[in-house]
Amino acid sequence: MSVEIGKKVPNFKLPASNGKTVSLSDYKGKKVVLYFYPKDLTPGCTTEACDFRDQFEDLNSKNAVVLGVSPDPLAKHAKFIEKHQLPFLLLSDEDHHVAEEYDVWKLKKNFGKEYMGIERSTFLIDEDGKLENVWRKVKVKNHVNEVKQFIMS
Repeated sequence: MSVEIGKKVPNFKLPASNGKTVSLSDYKGKKVVLYFYPKDLTPGCTTEACDFRDQFEDLNSKNAVVLGVSPDPLAKHAKFIEKHQLPFLLLSDEDHHVAEEYDVWKLKKNFGKEYMGIERSTFLIDEDGKLENVWRKVKVKNHVNEVKQFIMS
């Protein structure tokens, strides 16, 4: 199943870095910046997380919350948050069930190897749980600014 702009996105429940289980429906009434990234503590993912961190207050001022999702376990998320002072929750999708629902679990190629992994993508979900915009195959440089500009406009 794939998500479509203007349609309700699938609700989900995932373990979060605050020790709770978080459901997308917990954020009804807020915009949700749901970003999927491959792996904690890697260069591109660190840059992206820190860019979201640096824009967090501005996004928050527009009634938007940021949720990062990767297949990493919570212990790794905790190190990532601590090392980079991330002010938002990271969700652990170890069985990549949610990534599959959002169609970001893809066959990837790196240095001649093929493997399944997260295709870096960001979904902007409106206050009613409908998909407002999507950025797929994200390049990290300037991405967070694009998301912010879209929300601010």
